[in-house]
Amino acid sequence: GLMREMEIIAHNIANSATAGFRQQGLVFSEYVQAIEGGDSLSMAAARVKKTSAAQGILTQTGNPLDLAIEGTGFFQIETPNGTRLTRAGAFNVDSVGDIVSSDGHRLLDIGGAPINVPPGEADVKVASDGTVSLGDQLLGQIGIVEPEAGADLRREAGVLFETDAALRPSSAGLVLQGHLEGSNVDAIAQLTRMIEVQRAYEMGQKLLDMNHERSKNALQTLIK
Repeated sequence: GLMREMEIIAHNIANSATAGFRQQGLVFSEYVQAIEGGDSLSMAAARVKKTSAAQGILTQTGNPLDLAIEGTGFFQIETPNGTRLTRAGAFNVDSVGDIVSSDGHRLLDIGGAPINVPPGEADVKVASDGTVSLGDQLLGQIGIVEPEAGADLRREAGVLFETDAALRPSSAGLVLQGHLEGSNVDAIAQLTRMIEVQRAYEMGQKLLDMNHERSKNALQTLIK
């Protein structure tokens, strides 16, 4: 479990400058098994990953297709594996006019359809509710959604998430045009936790070595 947490912490620190990255943590659980006539047996496991919902730092870029979400919610992205969620809002327009992510995945509107911008048009306006317009022409409304409370949110890639839960419009998410949300990793806290995990791992390894040595000495005594 400590080795797994160390891997997650290292991944968090490595992505502390990645736009839209969400910090991840590990939840430890304890299983206690009663033994008749003796002490109970306690085992620890660390298999549940938890994604931080803290707001990342918002940076103004001036690019009309750089979008950030202030509050809760995710952008919907169409990928070859299905719809995915992300907070990374560095978008652009592809050769056919669809608004796409930096990986070329199409941004979806509230109904799950792509949003198309007429060729050669750059003066796109995005309102705080996600409405995309070009002058008086309405192009669509970006879908800012969130899974139902308590739903499982699984990281598929660095800034992409998937869930089997139903999605609903975000009740507290506003779109900021010309801004990007940075990573929400608390680098100092993660470095501090890394030191704690390293010490705990070394202590556990030392206890295992001591127990192994004690068992070996007991066997050698019995053999003699």
